[in-house]
Amino acid sequence: MQIKIDDLTHPKVAELLQEHLDDMYATSPAESVHALDLEKLRQPDIAFWTVWQKQDLLGCGALKTLSTEHAEIKSMRTARQHLRKGVATQMLEHIIQQAKTRNIERLSLETGTQAFFQPAIALYQSYGFEFFEPFAQYKTDPNSQFMTLSLC
Repeated sequence: MQIKIDDLTHPKVAELLQEHLDDMYATSPAESVHALDLEKLRQPDIAFWTVWQKQDLLGCGALKTLSTEHAEIKSMRTARQHLRKGVATQMLEHIIQQAKTRNIERLSLETGTQAFFQPAIALYQSYGFEFFEPFAQYKTDPNSQFMTLSLC
């Protein structure tokens, strides 16, 4: 597996992100979907990475800078055909390392409350993420839960 910074121009990346958005809208009410589309992921405060094996796109993830000490994990996604192969673990470790390199002290995320999200929640918990209050622009929502990890 190779993780690389990505400019979001490859058609496979667009397909994977569309798959991600489709699942989010199929799982949660529209007002509770906080997944970003291609254009929003191209913002200067977001670093986006993809995971490849040769020409096969395995997954992706992003880090959104909220402040000099706080960042958010966005768009963590494993391609359906590569689930349970360690792709998400590799991406999460990469994002945590990148956050540490940037001197981020706290890493947070928003995820859903439905059973669909349980594997991701279990992964985050295995790395020490704990449930927390809404952060940044988020508000309390019965379809969202928030997790955070202290990096210092």
